Amino acid sequence: MAVHIPGLIAIIVFYLIILSIGLWAGRKARERGSNVENMMIAGRKFGLVVGSITLTATWIGGGAINGTAEGVVRYGLVWCQGPLGYALSMFIGGYFFVDKMRSQGYVTMLDPFSHKYGEKMGGLLFIPAVLGEIFWSGAILAALGSSLSVILELDSTISIIVSACIAALYTFFGGLYSVAYTDIIQLIFIFIGLWLALPFAFTHDAVGDISKNASAKWIKSLDPASSGIFIDNYLLLILGGFPWHTYFQRVLACSTVRNAQIASYISGVGILVFTTPSVLMGAIATVTDWNQTTYSEEVQLPEKDLNLVVPLVLEYLTPRVVAFIGLGAVSAAVMSSADSTILSASTMFTRNVYKIVFRPKASDTELIWVMRISILFVGTLAAVMGIVVESIYTLWFLCSDLIYVLVFPQILCVIYLRWTNTYGSIVGYILGAFFRLAGGEAALGLPALIKYPFYHDKDGQLFPFKTLSMLISLTAIISVSGVTKYLFEHGVLHSKLDVFKCVVTMEGENIETGGSIIEMSRNKTKQGIDGRINEALDISGEDMNTGKPENKEKIM
Repeated sequence: MAVHIPGLIAIIVFYLIILSIGLWAGRKARERGSNVENMMIAGRKFGLVVGSITLTATWIGGGAINGTAEGVVRYGLVWCQGPLGYALSMFIGGYFFVDKMRSQGYVTMLDPFSHKYGEKMGGLLFIPAVLGEIFWSGAILAALGSSLSVILELDSTISIIVSACIAALYTFFGGLYSVAYTDIIQLIFIFIGLWLALPFAFTHDAVGDISKNASAKWIKSLDPASSGIFIDNYLLLILGGFPWHTYFQRVLACSTVRNAQIASYISGVGILVFTTPSVLMGAIATVTDWNQTTYSEEVQLPEKDLNLVVPLVLEYLTPRVVAFIGLGAVSAAVMSSADSTILSASTMFTRNVYKIVFRPKASDTELIWVMRISILFVGTLAAVMGIVVESIYTLWFLCSDLIYVLVFPQILCVIYLRWTNTYGSIVGYILGAFFRLAGGEAALGLPALIKYPFYHDKDGQLFPFKTLSMLISLTAIISVSGVTKYLFEHGVLHSKLDVFKCVVTMEGENIETGGSIIEMSRNKTKQGIDGRINEALDISGEDMNTGKPENKEKIM
């Protein structure tokens, strides 16, 4: 198998452009001030344009592009729920959560948990949050590996490793500044590359009319017996699509709450615009006589190649130059999401685990280097995941599974139910994880420990058990928090038993958590629950009530 040299040169040039822009942005970031907040949230200087672009580019990764096309061919458009689900999620997050998070001056999605439920609970919620990021990175790197292997005949493992290294390298130096600036050029590549390829693919001699017999070929239908899982999946995507630090990192970096909200809405529309070519490529693949191409002797795509729909359409149904441009689009999509997830996971570890739990007095220099080492480590894990993954669409879908069941009920309670406490949070976390994992997961080889109603030996769980697991977690958080609050406040349980110090003090005084301030009774001076958490959560240059940065300079 010979590597296609001209195409390889084109991809190398593209990577060098992205790397140069990323390193240039990193230098500009250091000129604005070498501190950890600049690395994490770009000094809260993002204007509406940059905020909208970086949010859209983050969600339009290789998993979205390749996974959407695979979903259309494998399951039908009706079951390709990712694009619409994630788009609606951007509206939910923007309307209900952006104002609450941004106005409190938080730096990461886990900050309110560390502040309200304690450092250990913040660390515990770090697990599903970071696993979701790594799964996401694995899915998009796998998408790039498959694309390069088809079009350039380049080994997918080498492609994944090189791509992960480049994304990690410029993120290492520039943090969110580098990620945001490279997102701009990457989104341009994505738009041009994918939309340019469609006319050539539609007019290829081997391609039929997608409007003929569309319901049977690529739209397909919904089996009433599967309606529970259908609803379950949409709720998972809509409510599990925004509680990611990749999302909050960008809205928290916006210069104002209004810019953050509008950017979120624009990204929702952008997701639909940028995944439309993938939907159409999936439809094209179902009406193509692949026997008329040099790819296959079969009329339909073989089952084993369904995760290669986009690169196959580019390679065999478009001119070579167009295929290279389309490959640049897929590469751009991968880089725009890979760097975001690598940075996101590293930011959460540095701030909510290393600083809050282990080193509250760590200097900015120390934290920057911890963050950089974390970037390299997470990039390595993502590359490994991308190498061993099989179905891009399955892994892309699985990312929001963890977030939906474990993180969504927690962030809903910590933001809107201010009287919930650490006891409820822990019990909800454990129960949610148990009932979700007990339902089994074929993608991870987990058998079903609990067979929910309508279980089928061949099709597996047909009951919306993911939503049930989320509701069990949410109910546990609310009920256990309410019960423990009542028991401690009414003296049924002695104050010394409040081991997390989240309901009463050692003197038996009630405390109410109000986001970033703890108000104590008996006219005592206001003070934090835990000195270490308060110190670690301090926001330099921020007004905790308005979230307005002192520096008025902003980026677009």
